[in-house]
Amino acid sequence: MKVAIKPRPIIMPCPVLVVGTYNEDGTPNIMTAAWGGVACSRPPCVTISLREATHSFGNIKRSGAFTVNIPSEKHVKQADYAGIVSGRDHNKFLDTALTHKKSEFVNAPIVMEFPYALECKLIKQIELGLHTMFIGEIMGIVADEGVIGNQNLPDIEKVRPILFGSSGSKFYYKVGNKLGDAYSIGKLTSLDE
Repeated sequence: MKVAIKPRPIIMPCPVLVVGTYNEDGTPNIMTAAWGGVACSRPPCVTISLREATHSFGNIKRSGAFTVNIPSEKHVKQADYAGIVSGRDHNKFLDTALTHKKSEFVNAPIVMEFPYALECKLIKQIELGLHTMFIGEIMGIVADEGVIGNQNLPDIEKVRPILFGSSGSKFYYKVGNKLGDAYSIGKLTSLDE
């Protein structure tokens, strides 16, 4: 039997994304966000949705750029910290001992310890209510050699990204086991197998 739940943005799982921007004085900043994902394949675009109250919101509006850094399991504490304190009051790179490098393609920092990062140019923003959705065209991607798999892309089993259980979840999770090949497993003669 199904039960009714009050409308909420519940999608499972949510990615843990660490958004990189530069503050007005040029210092690098990061914040953790869960509301984001793929927006378009041509041109390659991703979205992140932020509240205006966040420091990164103003940084993105001012600079027109951001990075989306994907932390691995071993960086869960640093990723969590980046979502706890504000870049208005803290230098999160110094506090977490993470290092940064300026993107070659956009005016935003890359977290060097994380497996890979998307370098994004802001192409559109949509005010939705409490959150604004920033759409970024991916101008470049940098990845550690050790996480590259098939088709010269980051491999989920090598990246070992962390996840939120769902919107509003107060828990982090890790990626589980592979279930089957996409665009193949559903071709069974009987779906009941």
